[in-house]
Amino acid sequence: MRKRPFATLALIVGMGQAQADDALAPFEVVGDAIARPLTGAAGDAGRGERLLLDRRRSLCLLCHSGPVAEPHAQGTLAPGLGGVGSRLSQGQIRLRIVDMKRLDPATIMPSNHRIDGLERVAAPYRGQPVLTAGEIEDIVALLVTLKE
Repeated sequence: MRKRPFATLALIVGMGQAQADDALAPFEVVGDAIARPLTGAAGDAGRGERLLLDRRRSLCLLCHSGPVAEPHAQGTLAPGLGGVGSRLSQGQIRLRIVDMKRLDPATIMPSNHRIDGLERVAAPYRGQPVLTAGEIEDIVALLVTLKE
């Protein structure tokens, strides 16, 4: 796939590999957002909070800080998540979780819902995304509620 500036980007992302048919949800990127939920339905903010706090599963708090009870267990490498729901639309949040590299190729944020074109992926994790479409929607549902 040819790279194009994100301002003109409007495409349907297909499956990266044959084995990814069940692993990746197709999505449409328009500008700097994915407007529609990957699962066709909104996620659950409660599940999103549990996932956000699970540092072995979502990895979010390794780099980001957020409005959680354990401030010592949060990262400082990336922007804080507090108030993200006021700064970004739901679609903008979704694209940043799915594949921030579309907006900033130099970012250290992982591509959470992609399997092709990645480097240094441990063998047990090859061919599967970091987060499922449902998990992404759950995290989006949580983050849009963070208004302050």
